[in-house]
Amino acid sequence: MLTLLTSMYLVVRAVSTQAEPIRVVVTGAAGQIAYSLLYSIAKGDVFGKDQPIILILLDIPPMLPVLDGVVMELQDCALPLLREVIPTDKVEVGFKDIDAAILVGSMPRKEGMERKDLLKANVAIFKTQGAALDKYAKKTVKVLVVGNPANTNCLIASKSAPSIPKENFSCLTRLDHNRACSQVAMRCGVSSDNVKNVIIWGNHSSTQYPDVHHAKVNVHGSEMAAYDAVKDEAWLRGDFISTVQQRGAAVIKARKLSSAMSAAKAICDHMRDIWFGTKEGEFISMGVYAAGNSYGIPEDLIYSFPIQIKNKTWKMVDGLPINDFSRAKMDATAAELVEERDTAMDFLSHECVSLGHFFRFSNQPV
Repeated sequence: MLTLLTSMYLVVRAVSTQAEPIRVVVTGAAGQIAYSLLYSIAKGDVFGKDQPIILILLDIPPMLPVLDGVVMELQDCALPLLREVIPTDKVEVGFKDIDAAILVGSMPRKEGMERKDLLKANVAIFKTQGAALDKYAKKTVKVLVVGNPANTNCLIASKSAPSIPKENFSCLTRLDHNRACSQVAMRCGVSSDNVKNVIIWGNHSSTQYPDVHHAKVNVHGSEMAAYDAVKDEAWLRGDFISTVQQRGAAVIKARKLSSAMSAAKAICDHMRDIWFGTKEGEFISMGVYAAGNSYGIPEDLIYSFPIQIKNKTWKMVDGLPINDFSRAKMDATAAELVEERDTAMDFLSHECVSLGHFFRFSNQPV
């Protein structure tokens, strides 16, 4: 009898202590990046192995039949943490009471389209999404913008959601960070987990600055500065930087499609670090609101900085020495972001475009 009561107590206790499901929305959910991403989220690789998930898949109406297929596949994975999958084309459904938003979808740049036209279309999309987050999401929601131009899209979404703290918004530069780590690791003949504290400064564009002046490489059990490990300053200041800057274009040229598997992995890395924190003594790269930075970067930008995270709260790594080479590259990418911001804000102040005209989800080069 005692054994039976003990067993019943343990069952009741297990049920009562099980975590409540969190609600996670992915936009552009019928696209190839999302297809590489959703399984990892649903099986617990991002938010924890004991965290149940309600997954909301948001896309445009023409993609709903494709979403039905994605839903069937997720169901067929028989994942114990996945409590519900909700496909929708409505922001009021997609953003209702969400804990995390991964905004993958955006307007792609089409042949003959000028950059300002691309910005205009995305201002409309992310203004609408920001307003929907403001109206429907939890105020504690963590928002990751992936769709390009990611930094400026993130800024517009944040400005359109004034009741949600700006610190809750970030954009993806972790893919660039991972690319940089991998390039250094391959050059040194070590695995990528032996490289830490690489920095991506600035915009997720070809002006970004991959910086290894503060990076460390573990070679045969001995940790040393990246410059000492690589022993090739010309490469680190030349081909290394251009390779990381142009990697997305190189993938498209080779694959005829944009980065998907690596982008999904970077999204997982980014969100997992927000949820569980960064390792002691290490920092990663994230596009965050630049207010209060110690590096002379204009404050009203989303700019990629070295970041440490604890208790779901990020902080910039301040006070790193910056040489003249780095200063010039950091300022150049900031100038591009200022120009993007000013163009986007001009559209924001003059345009009021409905979601239906511009809500076009795609797989953009990342």
